[in-house]
Amino acid sequence: MSFDPETAGNAAEIEMQFAVKTVEHLEAYEKLITSIQPSKLKLTQMDDEIHAHLLEEFPEFKFDDALRDLDEDKMKSKDGKERWRKFIMHYEKTLTDYNFAVLIRKDAGRLYAEDNTVLVTRVQFVALEVARNRAGINDKVWAEAQAAKKA
Repeated sequence: MSFDPETAGNAAEIEMQFAVKTVEHLEAYEKLITSIQPSKLKLTQMDDEIHAHLLEEFPEFKFDDALRDLDEDKMKSKDGKERWRKFIMHYEKTLTDYNFAVLIRKDAGRLYAEDNTVLVTRVQFVALEVARNRAGINDKVWAEAQAAKKA
């Protein structure tokens, strides 16, 4: 017997399992960026390739403002969805769980909060967080966490 996602209903148990995995992912990432200086992190073995591809397909992310505060409406517009779909599918065979749903912080200067999350695929998360880390944008959250530990 095989599972067909096209004909499956939205079983509450399956939805809860996805929700738990999503929360576990955000908790792990938040702990990571508040414990280790993000500009020194490597998220995957493919960081360099994914980062270069992001900047090629989305040149707007060469600028800190676009990375610091994600424009969810632009990402999820018809044009945005088409651009992201092309980007995402490039990793179908090379990045494990490339299309798994995860939460990313909309405003990189803040920690996760209900009003500061956007649902994206894992490859979008990796691409955007690698770009944020390399630009030093996530270092603010790390520095604030370090200061709070000393206080």
